[in-house]
Amino acid sequence: MNSSRKVVESGYEAISQLFHRYLTGLILALVVETGPDRTADVVQGLFRRQQEERFLPGLAKLGLLDEPDAVACAKYHYLSNHLGGVSVVFVAETEKKAWVRYLPPRWIFDGTAIAAIPTQVSRAMLSGWHANNGVLLGNPNLGFVCTSQTVDGMPGLEGYYIEEDQPLVPSDRLRFRYGESCPPISEQDLPVLDNKEWPAERLTKVARNYSMDYIRNIIPVIAQELGPLVAQGILYRTGRKIGMQYSVEIRRILGLEEPIDILEALLVAQGDNVERVGPDLSQTTWSLMSGLEAENTPEWMDGLMGLWEGVLLVVQPNLRLGLLERLDVGESRFMWRISEVARPNQF
Repeated sequence: MNSSRKVVESGYEAISQLFHRYLTGLILALVVETGPDRTADVVQGLFRRQQEERFLPGLAKLGLLDEPDAVACAKYHYLSNHLGGVSVVFVAETEKKAWVRYLPPRWIFDGTAIAAIPTQVSRAMLSGWHANNGVLLGNPNLGFVCTSQTVDGMPGLEGYYIEEDQPLVPSDRLRFRYGESCPPISEQDLPVLDNKEWPAERLTKVARNYSMDYIRNIIPVIAQELGPLVAQGILYRTGRKIGMQYSVEIRRILGLEEPIDILEALLVAQGDNVERVGPDLSQTTWSLMSGLEAENTPEWMDGLMGLWEGVLLVVQPNLRLGLLERLDVGESRFMWRISEVARPNQF
C-alpha cells in the first residue's frame, strides 16, 4: 500500500470509528437526559430517515429488485450491514418468509452500552425501518415479526419478514412473538461479495459512509424532536466526552499528534475540501450535511463542534476551537481556528 492510499484509508477508519462511537454515545445520552420514550421517538425517526433515503436505491445497487419482497428485505439487511462491518445473517424459509439475525456484539449499541438500552429503544429501530419496508415496496401484505432482542438478554436481534395473504393494518406491520425461533443458518451458504467489485479500500470507504449516514440523520432528528437549542447541548456535551474518550485511538489510527493536523485529517476524511490559510483551516464544503441545507440550523454545527474539540483537548487541554466564518450561515466557508485559553488578568 503506497503512503497516500494509507493516509486516505486511515482517515476513513478514524471517521468511521469516531462517528460510530458518537452515535452510541448520543443514544445513551438521550436515554439519561430525556428518558426512554423520547429516545425511542428519536431512534424511530432516525431509522425512518435512513430507510427512506437508502432502502430502495440500495435494493437496486445490490441487485435485489427481482427477488421476492420478503427475501429481498432480509438479504438487503444482510448485505448492506455486512458492507458496514455489522454482523448479520439471513435465511429464506420460503419465498414469502425470510429470517434475519443481528448477532452480538450489536454495532449500534457498542460495547457495554448494550446494558443500558431500554427495550422500547431497540423496538423503535424496527418500527422506524423494518415495519415500513412493505410501505415503500407498495406491498401492504408485508410485515416484520421480531422473535428475539439482544437488549432483552436474548442471543441476538432476530425476526422474519412475512408476506401475509391479506393487507396488514399499520399496527400489525411490526409484531413480537418471542416463542418462535430462526431455523439453522449455514454461513457457508450466505452470499459472498465479489472481491474485485468490493476491494478492501472500497469497503473501508463504505464503512466510513455507513457511520456518517447515521450522524447525518440523527442530528436533524434530535433537533426536530427536542428543538435546536436542546439538541445543541446534547450534541456538544456528548461530542466532547466521546471525542476525549477515543482521542488516543483516533490519533493512533491517523498517526498524528498536532491538533491542527488532526483536525485537518478528520475534515478531509469526511470528503471535504480543506486547505491551510496561515494558522487556520478553510473548509469550503460540508459533505456530511450536503443536501440538507433547507432544514439546517446553526445549532447543528455548534453541537457537532464538541466532537472535534474533545479529540483535540486531550492533546492540548487549554485549547479553544472556534469558527471565524461559517458556511452554514451563508458565508463561503468554515474558517477554523485553534487557539489557547489563558486565565483572565482582570475583569
